[in-house]
Amino acid sequence: QVQLVESGGGLVQAGESLRLSCVASGRVFSRNAVGWYRQAPGKQRELVARIDGSGSTNYEASVKGRFTVSRDNAKNTAYLQMNNLKPEDTAVYYCNLKVVISVEGAAMDYWGKGTLVTVSS
Repeated sequence: QVQLVESGGGLVQAGESLRLSCVASGRVFSRNAVGWYRQAPGKQRELVARIDGSGSTNYEASVKGRFTVSRDNAKNTAYLQMNNLKPEDTAVYYCNLKVVISVEGAAMDYWGKGTLVTVSS
């Protein structure tokens, strides 16, 4: 069983920075992709950034150049560095670990409970 715990959210002003952390239990972290998602009030959850097991990353267009996703496999931890935050970044941020369970690519999704980021103007 994999458990994910996010931390690092809070209330900041526009232009400031936050770093979110996601700590995973278990032994499957290093081989699998980690995604950071966010869900704003009244909106669907969306993928913000993703890092796969080899360290390749991709970002949603609105955060490219401001957010950086990284991972420390020795610590079973993923990070989301968020710079130049904007009010529209306000959301609950969730960590997702997609664990591949078959050679055909079937995967199981694990989620944390989320951490709230609020950006005031």
